Amino acid sequence: MNVGIDKISFFVPPYYVDMTDLALAREVDPNKFHIGIGQDKMAVNKKTQDIVTFAANAAKNILTDEDKKQIDMVIVGTESGIDESKASAVVLHRLLGIQPFARAFEIKEACYAGTAALQYAVAHIQSHPESRVLVIASDIAKYGLASGGEPTQGAGAVAMLVSAAPRILQLNDDSVALTQDIYDFWRPVGHDYPMVDGQLSNETYIQAFQKVWEEYQRRHNKSIADFHALAFHIPYTKMGKKALLAALEDESTDEQERILNKYESSILYSRQVGNLYTGSLYLGLISLLENGGLDAGEQVGLFSYGSGTVAEFFSGTLVEGYQTQLLTDLHQKQLAERKVLSIAEYEKIFNDVLNTDVDNEYEDSLLFSITATSNTVRAYKEK
Repeated sequence: MNVGIDKISFFVPPYYVDMTDLALAREVDPNKFHIGIGQDKMAVNKKTQDIVTFAANAAKNILTDEDKKQIDMVIVGTESGIDESKASAVVLHRLLGIQPFARAFEIKEACYAGTAALQYAVAHIQSHPESRVLVIASDIAKYGLASGGEPTQGAGAVAMLVSAAPRILQLNDDSVALTQDIYDFWRPVGHDYPMVDGQLSNETYIQAFQKVWEEYQRRHNKSIADFHALAFHIPYTKMGKKALLAALEDESTDEQERILNKYESSILYSRQVGNLYTGSLYLGLISLLENGGLDAGEQVGLFSYGSGTVAEFFSGTLVEGYQTQLLTDLHQKQLAERKVLSIAEYEKIFNDVLNTDVDNEYEDSLLFSITATSNTVRAYKEK
């Protein structure tokens, strides 16, 4: 049975910071951000926008009324949960108007959670071919003003509809996963920002890729030559490239150039958005599909990574006519129409945090947004 991604879209907040402005404000050479980590813009959200609003705004791009009748599972992968008990997927299920007899739950394992959700969805469809599963990867990456991680922040969501006979990417049954208990990045309960060992995190990411890639090659007798492109989890765009370069050391110059050119296509959107945590790999996949010039039948390898650590390498086959299912114009229009913030505006928004312990009402121009807080509960603007 062919199971995979039938529809896919992303949403990012309508504000961003130019990395040159941020570098100058932090008295850093702008090349450290543009070249050193490979970022040009960084998405910024207001307090009236959270993982639920991102998810709903992303999902509205792809769901029809018929989809909502057939979806029997909603999964949100996130490390930015808004409640220690109730899953954001339950709220999302209501906002989107999905039929009531469906499962809705949330998955957490750092940036890997979106892939865990996708693989769970695939397994469900294999048992229930008539079903459809909505998978959302939604996050807000925040490290603090003037912190070491500040230039690798970001926010947004990627929505995927998983089904039998997918029209974009058929997922192959070849995944290899790796789990290691390493404290390279973690967020203790009650802490506003993550704890990060930057050097260890970079090293662990690269080593995790090398381990799963070597095991993948051993199990499936495949090599770089079997893939037309590789997409990576992108906390910042140079991170994926570091891991990729390590895998290309023994390849010919032509082979290296071929794969690296496709990698550049996969990071075009991430350079303008920043870190989406669970959505980063899939924003890269969208960018690759919309800008990479790939053909039907070609193989795409995907590397998913979540600090702490879980990593996975798997692959997919592009479906005939997949290009007609993409929302390229919508996505590029969304990125182009965002408002650039001054550093003062950015810092004001950053420090203006939603306090759910205070009852209040809010206004926001987004189709889905937070409209009020009452007795710690968030109320959302609906369609």
